[in-house]
Amino acid sequence: MQNSDKLSFTTRAIHAGNAADTATGAIEPAVYMANSFVLPYDASQMNWSASEGNIYTRNGGVNQGMLETKIADLEGGEDCVVLASGVAALSALFFTKLKKGDHVIFSTVTYIATYRIFHELWTEKWGIETSIVDCTDVENIRNAIRPNTRLIHFETPGNPTLCICDIEAIVKLAHEHGILVSADNTFSSPYNTRPLEYGVDFVVESLTKYINGHGDSMGGAIIGPHDDMERIRYEAQVNIGGCISPFNAWLIQRGCTTFPLRMQVHNDNALAIAQWLERQPCVSFVAYPGLERHKGHELAVKQMEHGFGGVLCFGLHGEHDLYNRVITHLRIFTSAVSLGNAASLIVFLGEDDERMYLYPEEFHNGFYRVAIGIEDKNDLIHDLRQAFNAEGLETVD
Repeated sequence: MQNSDKLSFTTRAIHAGNAADTATGAIEPAVYMANSFVLPYDASQMNWSASEGNIYTRNGGVNQGMLETKIADLEGGEDCVVLASGVAALSALFFTKLKKGDHVIFSTVTYIATYRIFHELWTEKWGIETSIVDCTDVENIRNAIRPNTRLIHFETPGNPTLCICDIEAIVKLAHEHGILVSADNTFSSPYNTRPLEYGVDFVVESLTKYINGHGDSMGGAIIGPHDDMERIRYEAQVNIGGCISPFNAWLIQRGCTTFPLRMQVHNDNALAIAQWLERQPCVSFVAYPGLERHKGHELAVKQMEHGFGGVLCFGLHGEHDLYNRVITHLRIFTSAVSLGNAASLIVFLGEDDERMYLYPEEFHNGFYRVAIGIEDKNDLIHDLRQAFNAEGLETVD
């Protein structure tokens, strides 16, 4: 695609990485399901772990390559590696960039797999030292830095509490000490935030979520400098695995074409519902960075270009099982994990969640994490209202 830097985000989401099929003339990308490709006349000198060219789909597939071009373009990155899931992407980045004896600082609020990797698995298995800190305060990070600190990893907004980290301040501090920075951008998406523009070294996206948007495939992406991506391909993709299937790459490529349009509806719906929830007497708190009373609101306004994402959390005045009973009355919301689907999802996280001690106090009695879909916002509000009312909870307009 010519002069893509002069085109809008929406246009690039449709056209970047796409090309007409040279064999058939089809204007939409085909699915190349082959796991192996024809070798050159003399293959004896080939590097079987190479990722350039088409050798074997674990080394890199046709659909994977097209998707990588699109995601790198949308994130404003030099290169991209796409793998089988967001966790595969996180693991590949950490596996490639870290070694025994390194120290990692990571946020109190992260995806559960990130917490497991750094809090349990890599410390026990590989001797990597870790510190878990509240990254919303840069001074906490400063105080945790050691001579062997190699990486600072955070999310913004954070999963699940929607905390906001100051990307620019973290990058400035880290780079002053020669430390790499990686940001999981899944909750914001490149439509709202592009951390590379703030100097982050590596961005990770769960493509399963907003970028695919249809709840029917899994994928993950790492975006960063070309040389680092090549190393990730060699060390983690080829030699550890975790490669994405051609069909899933194709599904995500297709989902990308409507991603900006869907994302704006997620943003708008979530803000409207958060504002409605904030007015309800039965609701104990609402966490959403688009609300003015949110601790990170001003920073979110600065960092999130088009909106504040489609995820919010809220609590109820009531006992544990009230949360479960309310869910049984919902007709549009589905009780399920994940986010970024067209359909709205809700999950109850109880007060005995193992990481609850890391969250703000208002979360400690349990809460809902809600992934707002792209249904009509008035229908979603009505669904919540009737579910509250079915349990005798007071609501107002």
